[in-house]
Amino acid sequence: MAYVTQADRMLIGGELVHASDGAFDESINPATEEVIGRVPRATVADVDAAVTAADAAWPAWAELTPAARGRVLRDFGQALRARAEEILRVEVADTGNTITPMRGDVGVAVDSLDYYAGLIHELKGETIPATHENLHMTVREPYGVVVRIAPFNHPLMFAVARTAAALAAGNAVVVKPPETSPLSAMILAEIARDALPPGVFNIVTGDGRTAGDALVRHPLVKRIAFIGSPATGRAIQRAAADVAVKHVTLELGGKNPLIAFPDTDPEAIADAAIRGMNFSWQGQSCGSTSRLLLHEDIHDRVLSLVIDKVKAIRLGDPQDPATGMGPVNSRMQYDKVLAFFEAAKKDGARLMTGGRRPEGAGFERGFWVEPTVYAGVEPGMRLWQEEVFGPILSVGKWKTFDEAVELANSTEYGLTGAVWSNDINNALRMVRRIRAGHTWVNGCSAHYLGVPFGGMKNSGVGREEGIEEMLSYTETKTINIVLR
Repeated sequence: MAYVTQADRMLIGGELVHASDGAFDESINPATEEVIGRVPRATVADVDAAVTAADAAWPAWAELTPAARGRVLRDFGQALRARAEEILRVEVADTGNTITPMRGDVGVAVDSLDYYAGLIHELKGETIPATHENLHMTVREPYGVVVRIAPFNHPLMFAVARTAAALAAGNAVVVKPPETSPLSAMILAEIARDALPPGVFNIVTGDGRTAGDALVRHPLVKRIAFIGSPATGRAIQRAAADVAVKHVTLELGGKNPLIAFPDTDPEAIADAAIRGMNFSWQGQSCGSTSRLLLHEDIHDRVLSLVIDKVKAIRLGDPQDPATGMGPVNSRMQYDKVLAFFEAAKKDGARLMTGGRRPEGAGFERGFWVEPTVYAGVEPGMRLWQEEVFGPILSVGKWKTFDEAVELANSTEYGLTGAVWSNDINNALRMVRRIRAGHTWVNGCSAHYLGVPFGGMKNSGVGREEGIEEMLSYTETKTINIVLR
């Protein structure tokens, strides 16, 4: 198979460049294990060059008027939209995600750029009546250089939508794309080079041990944002603290509950369970409602419907619009999911469907796993406590309201939660007691532009997607004017 993109250069200081030592990493199609592209393997020197370029660029970028900065961000979005089909084709091949839901990723990125372009005028300070005879005020100033480390499930969307707020606030950014799905970043590098001032947007590719660690530890970087696992998030906090005091925000994993009350329609709950698991990208979403907690009165009926719906998910070529689920992203993810199958068997969970690699033509190579449902999953089991980041739905049962609360909160995570009930009192009482940062009543999975997203407990710190995110990329300066 030919490369899906011939672009193979990073973006540093407005220039498309190879790694300083000429090294590359190959990227493979997770459906076939064929090499489909390559990206530079950035060195510590490359990281330093990118951060230095960003540090030189941000003051002039921040000095633009809000209107001027907003116009540049909107033009950047339109340049992305012009290459949306090319980006889509590359990302589907590089991630394994199915093409139909991935069509929206560029649109989300563009909408985020437009949203924050319109919010720039809200970067306001305050006046404070501390004394009668003087004037006391605050202003907001950008941090300067911001590092964004993006995950593999939506590479371009996170690289753009989650840097839009930082750019709007007047910062320059350095993006590190995911190691296993970096190819769309090569297209993004070309677009950003032409659409943004040199050094305002930089991209360095490579592994976390070298490029990622160098970015986190760089003394000119005081603001870091990361989406990924709690273990990696804690490692970033430790590494950053070794060098300097840094502002680190983390959107980490989840073992998220969907709690269904007995007054709900079993068919609607079953549909929500499938939708909330994000099987279209193999359950590889930190917000997936991977624990389905059913009241005992509807448990058997909903479980039967869920099993039928999961069995009907069609595995196949991610580029085919009829495909319902593709392969998991990498060999590492594949091995991780298989380990959960073994743990579930050992712990005594009941396998209802899936639990293996699919058989037949087209599945001889690649990281294929059947969509899977386990029932009888309980808090003592690994499948209850740990995030799979794969296509496994765990089903549990509850009887009383307080039991449901206890079950929902019985993990280290607290990212999302969904409550389904026709009684608004029950629904709101439950939502108030769930320790999760982003919740739905009679909904699941959806994000809404302008609505904050982020986790409690070990699911992270900080909020993204709303005005709070933009403000988090600024520091407050106090000015005291002593009148004489």
